[in-house]
Amino acid sequence: MKTYYGCDAHKRYSVFGSVNERGQPGALHKVDNHRPLFRRFLTSLPLGSSIAVESVGNWYWMIDEMEEVGHNPILVHAAKAKLMMGQINKTDKLDAQGLARLLRNGTLPSVWIPPRELRDQRELPRLRMALVRVRTLLKNRIHATLSKYVIQLDEVSDVFGVGGRVLLKERVEELPPQTRQSVNVQLEILDHLEEEIQATEDQIKAVVAATPEMKLLMTMPGVGPILAVVLAMEIGDVKRFPGPEHLAWISTDVYFAKLGLRS
Repeated sequence: MKTYYGCDAHKRYSVFGSVNERGQPGALHKVDNHRPLFRRFLTSLPLGSSIAVESVGNWYWMIDEMEEVGHNPILVHAAKAKLMMGQINKTDKLDAQGLARLLRNGTLPSVWIPPRELRDQRELPRLRMALVRVRTLLKNRIHATLSKYVIQLDEVSDVFGVGGRVLLKERVEELPPQTRQSVNVQLEILDHLEEEIQATEDQIKAVVAATPEMKLLMTMPGVGPILAVVLAMEIGDVKRFPGPEHLAWISTDVYFAKLGLRS
Protein backbone atom coordinates (compact mmCIF):
# COMPACT_ATOMS: atom_id res chain seq x y z
CA MET A 1 0.00 0.00 0.00
CA LYS A 2 1.42 3.35 -1.04
CA THR A 3 2.29 5.90 1.63
CA TYR A 4 2.41 9.67 1.19
CA TYR A 5 4.72 11.80 3.35
CA GLY A 6 4.69 15.38 4.56
CA CYS A 7 7.72 17.19 5.98
CA ASP A 8 7.16 20.19 8.24
CA ALA A 9 10.64 21.71 8.21
CA HIS A 10 12.07 23.97 10.89
CA LYS A 11 15.50 25.49 11.40
CA ARG A 12 16.82 22.77 13.75
CA TYR A 13 14.51 19.83 13.11
CA SER A 14 11.85 18.48 10.78
CA VAL A 15 8.69 16.52 11.50
CA PHE A 16 7.60 13.81 9.07
CA GLY A 17 3.99 12.68 8.95
CA SER A 18 2.32 10.24 6.60
CA VAL A 19 -0.99 8.86 5.39
CA ASN A 20 -1.65 5.72 3.36
CA GLU A 21 -3.88 5.28 0.35
CA ARG A 22 -6.89 4.89 2.62
CA GLY A 23 -6.14 8.19 4.34
CA GLN A 24 -5.04 6.55 7.59
CA PRO A 25 -2.32 8.53 9.40
CA GLY A 26 1.00 6.91 10.22
CA ALA A 27 3.53 7.52 12.96
CA LEU A 28 5.19 10.91 13.37
CA HIS A 29 8.97 11.19 13.23
CA LYS A 30 10.97 14.15 14.53
CA VAL A 31 14.35 14.28 12.80
CA ASP A 32 17.21 16.64 13.62
CA ASN A 33 18.36 18.75 10.67
CA HIS A 34 21.76 17.11 10.67
CA ARG A 35 22.66 15.66 7.29
CA PRO A 36 23.73 12.15 8.43
CA LEU A 37 20.66 11.75 10.67
CA PHE A 38 18.36 13.22 8.03
CA ARG A 39 19.77 10.90 5.37
CA ARG A 40 19.48 7.89 7.65
CA PHE A 41 15.79 8.55 8.14
CA LEU A 42 15.21 9.07 4.42
CA THR A 43 16.81 5.72 3.60
CA SER A 44 14.31 4.05 5.96
CA LEU A 45 11.44 5.15 3.69
CA PRO A 46 10.37 3.13 0.62
CA LEU A 47 12.47 4.03 -2.42
CA GLY A 48 10.78 6.63 -4.62
CA SER A 49 8.54 7.99 -1.86
CA SER A 50 6.69 11.23 -2.61
CA ILE A 51 7.44 13.79 0.11
CA ALA A 52 5.71 17.16 0.41
CA VAL A 53 8.23 19.66 1.79
CA GLU A 54 7.18 23.02 3.18
CA SER A 55 9.06 25.80 1.38
CA VAL A 56 11.07 27.22 4.26
CA GLY A 57 14.38 29.01 3.84
CA ASN A 58 16.55 25.93 4.28
CA TRP A 59 14.88 23.62 1.77
CA TYR A 60 17.80 23.42 -0.68
CA TRP A 61 19.79 20.82 1.23
CA MET A 62 16.66 18.83 2.12
CA ILE A 63 15.69 18.54 -1.54
CA ASP A 64 19.27 17.53 -2.38
CA GLU A 65 19.20 14.76 0.23
CA MET A 66 15.79 13.47 -0.88
CA GLU A 67 16.80 13.39 -4.53
CA GLU A 68 20.13 11.79 -3.65
CA VAL A 69 18.50 8.76 -2.00
CA GLY A 70 15.94 8.37 -4.79
CA HIS A 71 12.80 10.01 -3.42
CA ASN A 72 10.40 12.42 -5.12
CA PRO A 73 10.34 15.73 -3.18
CA ILE A 74 7.52 18.16 -3.88
CA LEU A 75 7.98 21.74 -2.72
CA VAL A 76 4.83 23.18 -1.16
CA HIS A 77 3.35 26.64 -1.45
CA ALA A 78 3.12 27.07 2.32
CA ALA A 79 0.53 29.87 2.48
CA LYS A 80 -1.89 28.14 0.12
CA ALA A 81 -1.42 24.80 1.90
CA LYS A 82 -2.32 26.34 5.28
CA LEU A 83 -5.53 27.74 3.83
CA MET A 84 -6.45 24.46 2.21
CA MET A 85 -5.84 22.54 5.43
CA GLY A 86 -8.08 25.00 7.29
CA GLN A 87 -6.06 24.71 10.48
CA ILE A 88 -6.96 26.84 13.47
CA ASN A 89 -4.45 25.35 15.88
CA LYS A 90 -1.09 25.08 14.15
CA THR A 91 1.09 22.17 15.29
CA ASP A 92 3.90 20.16 13.75
CA LYS A 93 1.67 17.09 13.72
CA LEU A 94 -1.15 18.81 11.87
CA ASP A 95 1.26 20.42 9.42
CA ALA A 96 3.15 17.23 8.57
CA GLN A 97 0.08 15.01 8.28
CA GLY A 98 -1.92 17.77 6.57
CA LEU A 99 0.72 18.06 3.84
CA ALA A 100 0.73 14.29 3.40
CA ARG A 101 -3.08 14.28 3.16
CA LEU A 102 -3.12 17.01 0.51
CA LEU A 103 -0.49 15.06 -1.42
CA ARG A 104 -2.63 11.90 -1.23
CA ASN A 105 -5.73 13.79 -2.35
CA GLY A 106 -3.94 15.34 -5.32
CA THR A 107 -4.69 18.86 -4.08
CA LEU A 108 -1.24 19.82 -2.80
CA PRO A 109 -0.33 23.39 -3.94
CA SER A 110 3.22 22.97 -5.18
CA VAL A 111 5.91 25.23 -6.59
CA TRP A 112 8.60 24.47 -9.13
CA ILE A 113 11.88 23.00 -7.91
CA PRO A 114 14.77 24.23 -10.08
CA PRO A 115 17.32 21.55 -11.03
CA ARG A 116 20.30 21.29 -8.69
CA GLU A 117 22.76 22.84 -11.15
CA LEU A 118 20.46 25.81 -11.70
CA ARG A 119 19.95 26.25 -7.95
CA ASP A 120 23.72 26.48 -7.63
CA GLN A 121 24.33 28.77 -10.61
CA ARG A 122 21.62 31.20 -9.48
CA GLU A 123 23.89 32.24 -6.62
CA LEU A 124 26.20 34.04 -9.04
CA PRO A 125 23.75 36.67 -10.38
CA ARG A 126 22.23 36.94 -6.90
CA LEU A 127 25.68 37.68 -5.49
CA ARG A 128 26.15 40.34 -8.14
CA MET A 129 22.81 41.91 -7.19
CA ALA A 130 23.87 42.02 -3.53
CA LEU A 131 27.22 43.62 -4.38
CA VAL A 132 25.54 46.21 -6.61
CA ARG A 133 23.11 47.12 -3.83
CA VAL A 134 26.03 47.73 -1.45
CA ARG A 135 27.79 49.79 -4.12
CA THR A 136 24.70 51.96 -4.58
CA LEU A 137 24.38 52.42 -0.82
CA LEU A 138 27.97 53.62 -0.48
CA LYS A 139 27.69 55.97 -3.44
CA ASN A 140 24.55 57.51 -1.98
CA ARG A 141 26.30 57.98 1.37
CA ILE A 142 29.19 59.77 -0.29
CA HIS A 143 26.84 62.00 -2.27
CA ALA A 144 24.99 62.86 0.95
CA THR A 145 28.26 63.71 2.71
CA LEU A 146 29.34 66.02 -0.10
CA SER A 147 25.96 67.74 0.02
CA LYS A 148 26.33 68.37 3.76
CA TYR A 149 29.40 70.47 3.04
CA VAL A 150 28.14 72.01 -0.22
CA ILE A 151 30.84 70.31 -2.28
CA GLN A 152 29.57 70.22 -5.87
CA LEU A 153 31.34 68.49 -8.73
CA ASP A 154 29.37 69.92 -11.65
CA GLU A 155 32.34 69.51 -13.99
CA VAL A 156 31.66 65.77 -14.34
CA SER A 157 28.50 63.75 -14.95
CA ASP A 158 29.71 60.79 -12.91
CA VAL A 159 31.47 61.53 -9.64
CA PHE A 160 32.75 57.96 -9.52
CA GLY A 161 34.05 57.81 -13.09
CA VAL A 162 37.72 58.24 -13.96
CA GLY A 163 37.57 62.03 -14.20
CA GLY A 164 35.22 62.31 -11.26
CA ARG A 165 37.51 60.32 -8.99
CA VAL A 166 40.42 62.64 -9.77
CA LEU A 167 38.32 65.66 -8.93
CA LEU A 168 36.79 63.97 -5.89
CA LYS A 169 40.25 63.18 -4.51
CA GLU A 170 41.06 66.89 -4.55
CA ARG A 171 37.78 68.16 -3.12
CA VAL A 172 37.56 65.57 -0.34
CA GLU A 173 40.42 67.42 1.35
CA GLU A 174 37.92 70.19 2.15
CA LEU A 175 36.05 67.88 4.53
CA PRO A 176 36.66 67.72 8.30
CA PRO A 177 39.24 65.06 9.24
CA GLN A 178 36.95 62.27 10.46
CA THR A 179 34.44 62.84 7.68
CA ARG A 180 37.29 62.82 5.16
CA GLN A 181 38.52 59.52 6.61
CA SER A 182 35.03 58.07 6.34
CA VAL A 183 34.72 59.03 2.67
CA ASN A 184 38.17 57.65 1.84
CA VAL A 185 37.34 54.32 3.47
CA GLN A 186 34.12 54.10 1.49
CA LEU A 187 35.98 54.87 -1.72
CA GLU A 188 38.42 52.05 -1.00
CA ILE A 189 35.52 49.67 -0.42
CA LEU A 190 33.93 50.85 -3.67
CA ASP A 191 37.11 50.01 -5.56
CA HIS A 192 37.11 46.53 -4.06
CA LEU A 193 33.42 46.10 -4.84
CA GLU A 194 34.00 47.04 -8.48
CA GLU A 195 36.67 44.33 -8.70
CA GLU A 196 34.37 41.74 -7.13
CA ILE A 197 31.45 42.70 -9.37
CA GLN A 198 33.66 42.36 -12.44
CA ALA A 199 35.02 39.02 -11.19
CA THR A 200 31.47 37.77 -10.61
CA GLU A 201 30.40 38.84 -14.09
CA ASP A 202 33.43 37.01 -15.54
CA GLN A 203 32.47 33.92 -13.54
CA ILE A 204 28.90 34.11 -14.84
CA LYS A 205 30.18 34.24 -18.42
CA ALA A 206 32.51 31.29 -17.77
CA VAL A 207 29.98 29.06 -15.99
CA VAL A 208 26.62 29.93 -17.52
CA ALA A 209 26.25 28.89 -21.14
CA ALA A 210 24.19 31.25 -23.27
CA THR A 211 20.86 29.66 -24.18
CA PRO A 212 18.42 30.47 -26.99
CA GLU A 213 16.12 31.91 -24.32
CA MET A 214 18.83 34.31 -23.13
CA LYS A 215 19.55 35.40 -26.70
CA LEU A 216 15.84 35.99 -27.24
CA LEU A 217 15.61 38.04 -24.03
CA MET A 218 18.46 40.25 -25.24
CA THR A 219 16.34 41.32 -28.20
CA MET A 220 14.19 43.24 -25.72
CA PRO A 221 15.08 46.94 -25.21
CA GLY A 222 17.36 47.44 -22.23
CA VAL A 223 18.14 43.76 -21.66
CA GLY A 224 21.86 43.00 -21.87
CA PRO A 225 23.86 39.83 -21.20
CA ILE A 226 23.73 40.07 -17.39
CA LEU A 227 20.02 40.85 -17.09
CA ALA A 228 19.24 38.13 -19.65
CA VAL A 229 21.00 35.61 -17.39
CA VAL A 230 19.09 36.85 -14.34
CA LEU A 231 15.72 36.66 -16.07
CA ALA A 232 16.39 33.27 -17.66
CA MET A 233 17.60 31.73 -14.41
CA GLU A 234 14.78 33.08 -12.27
CA ILE A 235 12.12 32.08 -14.81
CA GLY A 236 13.65 28.65 -15.39
CA ASP A 237 11.80 26.41 -17.85
CA VAL A 238 9.23 28.76 -19.34
CA LYS A 239 7.19 25.75 -20.51
CA ARG A 240 6.17 25.16 -16.90
CA PHE A 241 3.76 28.11 -17.22
CA PRO A 242 0.37 27.22 -18.73
CA GLY A 243 0.27 30.54 -20.59
CA PRO A 244 1.81 34.03 -20.75
CA GLU A 245 -0.67 35.39 -18.22
CA HIS A 246 0.75 33.01 -15.59
CA LEU A 247 4.23 34.55 -15.83
CA ALA A 248 4.13 37.67 -13.66
CA TRP A 249 5.97 40.66 -15.10
CA ILE A 250 6.75 44.10 -13.77
CA SER A 251 7.89 47.20 -15.57
CA THR A 252 11.46 47.23 -16.85
CA ASP A 253 12.36 50.29 -14.77
CA VAL A 254 11.15 48.65 -11.55
CA TYR A 255 12.95 45.42 -12.36
CA PHE A 256 16.20 47.20 -13.13
CA ALA A 257 15.93 49.11 -9.87
CA LYS A 258 15.40 45.91 -7.89
CA LEU A 259 18.41 44.29 -9.55
CA GLY A 260 20.66 47.32 -9.20
CA LEU A 261 21.08 47.48 -12.97
CA ARG A 262 20.83 50.40 -15.36
CA SER A 263 17.92 50.42 -17.78
